[in-house]
Amino acid sequence: MLERHEIESFLTLAEELHFGRTAGRLRVSTARISQTIAKLERRTGVALFDRTSRRVELTPAGRRLYDELRPAWDRVTAAFEEAVASGRGLTGVLRAAFTDAAGGQLLAGAAELFRRRLPDADVGLREARPGDLVPWLRDGEIDIGLGCLPVDEPGIATGPALVSEARMLAVPAGHPFARRTSVSLEDLARVAVLRYPDTVSASLRHDRAPAATPSGRPIAPGPVVATFGEMLTHIGAGAGVFPVGAHVRRYYARPDVAYVPFDDAPPIEWGLLWRAGGETARVRAFAEAARDLLGGDGEEWSGMSAPAAGRA
Repeated sequence: MLERHEIESFLTLAEELHFGRTAGRLRVSTARISQTIAKLERRTGVALFDRTSRRVELTPAGRRLYDELRPAWDRVTAAFEEAVASGRGLTGVLRAAFTDAAGGQLLAGAAELFRRRLPDADVGLREARPGDLVPWLRDGEIDIGLGCLPVDEPGIATGPALVSEARMLAVPAGHPFARRTSVSLEDLARVAVLRYPDTVSASLRHDRAPAATPSGRPIAPGPVVATFGEMLTHIGAGAGVFPVGAHVRRYYARPDVAYVPFDDAPPIEWGLLWRAGGETARVRAFAEAARDLLGGDGEEWSGMSAPAAGRA
């Protein structure tokens, strides 16, 4: 496999037919060009240039290589430059993912504002399971995602919290907790708490299903659930409980599940995530659209509210 500097050295020398001018164009030494060409000739087993003290010319083998390599290299260079321009510019499709109905509605609103501001750009929306979001970002399947915080993962960047909502406990409708006006974090020691799969950030898994209460009482682990619907089905069947955001009362009302507010738990926050180093102009523009959308009435979209001033 040829390396980039080898291809550029050969093509430039084939056009300049002068080692000094080739070195000048590529900003390397003449000796570096000479060594690179000699290495190529050893690898091909044939002379690519005839060179004397007065002139440099392509051999027939060198001419054939140039005629094949020049257009192919031009296509590779053009494709790369187009990808760079697309990544840095504000055109093309931004791939965004959400994990539940409220998040989907919020992203749809942000996408509408994004498109109005940037007519040459578009947004493709996908629904992800909670455990899909970070792997999809890492694998490049999506450019940005909306998920619950905290997410402390290598290679994943998070923006500030966009929205904040009261934390509630989803319990079976027939459970004694369902008759209460509120529950506490210490009550989790009396029930099994469902768990997210390992593909979900460890920080988020600990936030939703800690191993112990604030006073140190152990919390029994319940079944692992991959989707929100699966989680509610397990809760309705009496397999455990799970902390959720207040918006679920509006989007996921079920006869077999009750939602009880916590009286001592921090709120649940949502934010945008993207690959570290992948904050393109489109990602920044979409994040700005989401912030501006929620700068008005965030509850219009999700039953959530903008985070309090001064909170990340």
